[in-house]
Amino acid sequence: MTKTTGARALTGGDALVRGDAPVLGRRALNRATLARQLLLRRSRELSVKDAVTHLVGLQAQNVKPPYYALAARLADFDPRELSALLESRELVRMVTLRSTIHLHTATDARTLRPFVQDALVRELNLFRRGLTGVDLGELAEAAREAVEVEPRTMKQLREALLVRWPDADPQALAIAARCTLPLVQVTPRGLWRRGGQVALTTVGKWLGPDTEAGAGVDADVTRGAVAEDVVLRYLAAFGPASVKDMQTWARLTRMREVFERLRPRLRTFRDENGVELFDLPDAPRPDADSPAPPRFLPEFDNLLLSHADRTRVVPAEYKGRMWKGNFAYCVFLLDGFLAGVWRLVEDDRRGEAVLTIEPFGSTGRSEREELTREAERMLTRIAGTEARPSYDIRFGAVVDR
Repeated sequence: MTKTTGARALTGGDALVRGDAPVLGRRALNRATLARQLLLRRSRELSVKDAVTHLVGLQAQNVKPPYYALAARLADFDPRELSALLESRELVRMVTLRSTIHLHTATDARTLRPFVQDALVRELNLFRRGLTGVDLGELAEAAREAVEVEPRTMKQLREALLVRWPDADPQALAIAARCTLPLVQVTPRGLWRRGGQVALTTVGKWLGPDTEAGAGVDADVTRGAVAEDVVLRYLAAFGPASVKDMQTWARLTRMREVFERLRPRLRTFRDENGVELFDLPDAPRPDADSPAPPRFLPEFDNLLLSHADRTRVVPAEYKGRMWKGNFAYCVFLLDGFLAGVWRLVEDDRRGEAVLTIEPFGSTGRSEREELTREAERMLTRIAGTEARPSYDIRFGAVVDR
C-alpha cells in the first residue's frame, strides 16, 4: 500500500485541528479505512494468505463471501488459491470475532479464539436455562471426544450429547460445545465449487498440537501480549479507530487498558464528534479527495461491521439497508461509501451468470460505466469465463430496502 507523507497526509486531507489532536473528517476516515482494507487500490504484492493475515480474518458464514471479499481486494486473485489453502489446512473456518464464522490462518485460529473467549462465554449465558444440571467441563470433554473420533455435524453433536444429558435443551448443548471448544469446519466445506455440509472437529485435531504455545510463559503476560498484538493489527486493518470501535469488532469489553499501554506507540486523532481515535504512526492516511473505485463486497463484509460508528462507510440514510430480517445482501461501494446491493445468479447447466446491480439512489452514466467495468472484472474472477462463457450485467430498479 502507498503511504502518504507530509502534514496534509498526516491529518487525512480534510482534517481540522481541535486542541492538540487533529480532527479527521468522515471522508478522511473513509479513505484511510479503504486503504487499510485494500479497497482503495487492489494489492499486487500480497498473497491470499498474507491478505487474510493482514485483514485479521474474513467473514465466512457462507462459502462464497471470502472469495468475493478477496476478489475485491487482490489484483490477481484466483479462487483456487484460497481453496487450496483450506485443503492444506493453512486456512480454517471457525467461530471467532462477534461469535460468527471467520476464515483465519492456522496461526490466528490458535490465538484469536482464546482472545475472544470472554465474548463466547457471554453468548453461552443466554442459553443457561437449557443447560440446568450440565457441567460445562464435562460437556466440553464429551464434545471433544465425539468430534475428535470423527468430524460431526451439529445435529450429530447434539445427538451425541443428548445421550449424556437427555433433559437438556439440544440447541443449548450444541451452543455450549461451540462456545467451550475451539471447533473448526473441516473440508470440503468452504472449497471452491465443491459442496459440503458443516462438520466440526477441534483445532488441535485438525491442525495438530501447538508446540509453541504456553511452555514456561506466565498466562497473564501471554494474554496481555496477545491483546496488544491484536489491537495493533486491528488498527493496521481498520484504523484510525476508537476503543469502542475495536470492542465492536471483537465484541469484547474493557479494552481501554490495552490502548493506554500502547498509547506511547500510537498517534491520536479525533473525529468530528470529538471521539478519540488511535492509529499506527506510519499507517496510510490518504487525502480525503483520493479517488475510490467501485467495489462489490459480500454480505457481512468486515468493512461494514467493525466500527461502533459506521458512518465512515455507511451513510446515515442507508443505515440498516444491508439486510432484511436475518437475510443480508451483497453490497457495493461508490466513491467509497455504501451505495446499493447486488446479486449473482449462476446457471451451472447452461454455463451462464447474471449479475444484477440495484442502487439505493440515482446513478449517472459514468458511475454505471464504472460499476459495469468492476462487475465484469469480478465475473471473470469469480464466475470464470471458462466455466461461465456467457454472463450478463443488469441494473435493477432503484430499491427502497
